[in-house]
Amino acid sequence: MSDAVDPAPETGFAELVAATNYSFLRGASHPADMVAEALALGMKGIGIADRNSVAGVVRAWSFLKDLQVREPEMVDGFRLVVGARLVFADGTPDIVAYPVSRHGWGRLTRLLSTGNLRAQKGDCILHLEDLLDHCDDLLLIAMEGDEELLRTLKSKRPKSLWLAAMMPRSGADARRLAELQRLSAATGVPLLATNDALYATKGQRPLHDIITCIREGTTVAKAGKLLRANGERYLKTPAEMKRLFEGYPKAIEASTRLLARIGFRLEDLQYEYPHEPVPPGWKPFPYLHHLVKTAAEERYQTPLPPKVRKLLADELRLIKKRRYVYYFLTVYDLVRYARSQQPPILCQGRGSAANSIVCFLLGVTSVDPMKHDLLFSRFVSAERDEPPDIDVDFEHERREEVIQYIYDRYTRDRAAIAATVIHYRPRSTIREVGKALGFSEDVTARLADTSWGSWGDEVPVERLVEAGLNPHNGEIERLHRFVGELLKAPRHLSQHVGGFILTEGRLDELVPIHNAAMEDRTFIEWDKDDIDALGLMKVDVLALGMLTCIRKCFDLMREHSLGDHTLEVDIDCDDPEVYGMLQKGDSIGVFQVESRAQINMLPRLKPEVFYDLVVQVAIVRPGPIEGDMVHPYLRRRNKEEPVEFPEPAPPNPPDELHDVLGKTFGVPLFQEQAMKLAMVAADFSPEEANGLRRAMATFRNVGTIENFREKMIGGMVRRGYTQDFAERCFKQIEGFGSYGFPESHAQSFARLVYVSSWIKHYHPAVFACGILNSQPMGFYAPAQLVRDAREHGVEVRAVDVNASGWDNSLERKDDGSLALRLGFRQVDGFREEWAKQIAYARNTPFASVEELARRANLPSRALRLLADADACRSMGLDRRPALWDARRVRQGVLPLFGAAGANELGAEEDAELPPTPMVEHVLTDYQTTRLSLKGHPMAFLRREFAREGVLSATQVAAAKNGAIVRTAGVVLIRQRPGKGNAIFITLEDEGGIVNILLWARNFERYRRAVMASRLMLAEGEVQRSKEGVIHLMATRIVDRTAMLDTLGSDRRFDPDVCRADEVRHPQPPRGHAAQHGHPRNVRILPRSRDFH
Repeated sequence: MSDAVDPAPETGFAELVAATNYSFLRGASHPADMVAEALALGMKGIGIADRNSVAGVVRAWSFLKDLQVREPEMVDGFRLVVGARLVFADGTPDIVAYPVSRHGWGRLTRLLSTGNLRAQKGDCILHLEDLLDHCDDLLLIAMEGDEELLRTLKSKRPKSLWLAAMMPRSGADARRLAELQRLSAATGVPLLATNDALYATKGQRPLHDIITCIREGTTVAKAGKLLRANGERYLKTPAEMKRLFEGYPKAIEASTRLLARIGFRLEDLQYEYPHEPVPPGWKPFPYLHHLVKTAAEERYQTPLPPKVRKLLADELRLIKKRRYVYYFLTVYDLVRYARSQQPPILCQGRGSAANSIVCFLLGVTSVDPMKHDLLFSRFVSAERDEPPDIDVDFEHERREEVIQYIYDRYTRDRAAIAATVIHYRPRSTIREVGKALGFSEDVTARLADTSWGSWGDEVPVERLVEAGLNPHNGEIERLHRFVGELLKAPRHLSQHVGGFILTEGRLDELVPIHNAAMEDRTFIEWDKDDIDALGLMKVDVLALGMLTCIRKCFDLMREHSLGDHTLEVDIDCDDPEVYGMLQKGDSIGVFQVESRAQINMLPRLKPEVFYDLVVQVAIVRPGPIEGDMVHPYLRRRNKEEPVEFPEPAPPNPPDELHDVLGKTFGVPLFQEQAMKLAMVAADFSPEEANGLRRAMATFRNVGTIENFREKMIGGMVRRGYTQDFAERCFKQIEGFGSYGFPESHAQSFARLVYVSSWIKHYHPAVFACGILNSQPMGFYAPAQLVRDAREHGVEVRAVDVNASGWDNSLERKDDGSLALRLGFRQVDGFREEWAKQIAYARNTPFASVEELARRANLPSRALRLLADADACRSMGLDRRPALWDARRVRQGVLPLFGAAGANELGAEEDAELPPTPMVEHVLTDYQTTRLSLKGHPMAFLRREFAREGVLSATQVAAAKNGAIVRTAGVVLIRQRPGKGNAIFITLEDEGGIVNILLWARNFERYRRAVMASRLMLAEGEVQRSKEGVIHLMATRIVDRTAMLDTLGSDRRFDPDVCRADEVRHPQPPRGHAAQHGHPRNVRILPRSRDFH
């Protein structure tokens, strides 16, 4: 097919050399914008060919596909073709390649994979020989007139090669075009007219200059010839192209001839899931049926209950019909592998997969659909023309073992992780655009520091004013405009958090594969949205810190004879004492319910049974909050208002809503309920309900759910429900567009809520030790976790050279209870190998720093870190004397002293060092271990604050409701959930914490103080709820960070920021890959210009 004679020419023109912003800092327009502009200009088609990449082609294809549904007449006769612009490392001029067929696509993706896997992440090293080895069924466009190259390519691909001809308005266009025509005649390679487009419209040329400067690391003023000479590299009308190539009409005709030659479309990609091996004598479906039936009989006994038989029959029938048997066997194999390791790797499935009894019986999930009325069609159904999605969480410290097992089993030719597209966000955009425009770092940093978090779609003009910039200044206006244009553009590719794509055949013949930055990881070029659009099946191998924490807690309990537990479905979740702890809001460190919002909700919801935890997990989310579901649910639950179920008109069943909303008092809290409500009350078909599910599942996909308003409200009214009730129902469902939980997902998470709560309640020392040893994870920094443990009666012992190991550990006290010993891992900069050397050499206690250095063979840096961390007290040394001795010890031991086993340093007179002041002890503790067992820096400022009438946290807690007070503390957390109507701030002092609520209208007034403060003063009204939850409703915020400089020490108080702080440690929306560093590299009191 690829060598066939060109078909008859068509009239018109197609641009076949077009780059998008998925050429990463080379193209300036989104793929959808390029397609839309080509359509608007009346082209016959467009070819998307990005630089050594096909990362953006699915975006273009999806846009055109959606447009065909909405406006079929607009796209009639229009063609999108996809390929790549090959850029070579050996000096070969660029060549654009388009696959003619599915086979050609496979050759192109293998070619790109070859270059990618030779290079480090982000690069592609190709040679001409690679193309010659992979050029089957490829149509090639040579971008430069190199005669030798043309003859080489023509010998391999006769009748499948063109020579690009451009009119770049360079002043020598006519002469150059004539030379290309002579070369074409000499080689027999036809000319192809193109504008080599880098952006869709003429107006995007300045943006292209900006991204060029960003790529080259220069400024617009200094870029010179690095920038294009003019703004001609946009999509031009067919008429304009014909005018430009008036003397070369065949070059115009060649574009439609080539377009007609390309038979490949992305929908031709037929995905085949790996054929999982099954035991001899078995076929796949009977084997799956056998596994499930055996597990069902073990759990439910025989004969199976009717509900179980029906659920199994329905699910297995659908699994067989949709050909998902292998998929279920894969996930079963991963879970089996994890649990077969020694020690076993804790794992648990979640998400919509928890709706499935097959997943439950295979051991993938822990939610029994027999006990809970879950909606299997939320997971998979005949109407859903998309694959199932099973998420499995593994211990975050051991997930890599499972990942490497996948690579080993399927090989890297058949397995890789999905991509995540890293986009430009406000802070990075401001900095990079500002640098390209020549602004100094202090100006861009000041403006970037006014952006809340790292996520957003715009930088309002108000931020310019707040940063002290004049928004009407021409240069500032340019900065603001380009930042707006570049926001949300793709910056580069990274790897997904754990979504694997597996194939029966070669994966690199489906999509190019890259090396990841992490060792032994490879990923493909397409992200989750691309995979979903093409119907590829993804297995999510995710990491969950709480599973690591629970496993470590179970290990500690076994070690100290506190029971032998595993994370099994048989654990009862009905202990009233555990629920009593949660009802008090005592949940710091507990999975999913440790945020300030969750802690405040617990006393209001007062969970008593497991299903209450399911609700608790789901209710503090943007969806239920914005859908006005929280307060109606709480009022009805607390019997403050009647539970009403409006009835439809006859002949519809009057109690049809009871089964849908009965467990949540008539308020829809879960996505499954919204789907059931639509089907039952509004006569949605299963296909329409699935469309509603997709709209709800798309985080912040503004306007998607709105498409169902008329159908939902109209359907309910036609069945006899009131207009008001129908609109309220839709408003509640509409809230899910800002992220609501599926019930099955909440069920899975609720089990971990209970298990972690049970450990915290009955074994607080074990829980504190486990969670500290599992860092980084969770919501809080180690300082807050240690403080909480001490408040629960746990004795916490300091790091010590004669007692500590690398990990935090437990020690028996005289009364038989357990104390928590901090480990060397808490010492900033200390290495695990040094800790192992200390433990190995500690057969008898160390008596001096010199002895410690000699026996454990520690370097000088390790000794100084230990002394600085006050870890030498068991040797009778305070911090200063220990540091003095550490500095006296020389590196290594002289042979004579080593042979004699004698100390090298002689005794010296007491240096009579002054005692270390307590304030310096505390500050140095925070500097070295990020926490202090000796005190809190606020205690040393209390007298001055007291003179000002500023209350402590303890005094605020005792204040009357409605009292106007002032309080101050170090900033732990700043959050702005949902639509940002309120900002929640948590301050800490020596007596506890104060929860501050600042309304958005006041936030703009005090933005810089809120975002820059390390030490904050807040003034406002004490608000005490009937459940005892206390907030300070702030009306004024003052940055008092300067007071930290009065503590009289050269040690700066700069401990860990809580991981939930959205100013210093931004939290991305769900579905985006988080780029977090280790929390010990982040400080609790952020510097005003150091937000990351």
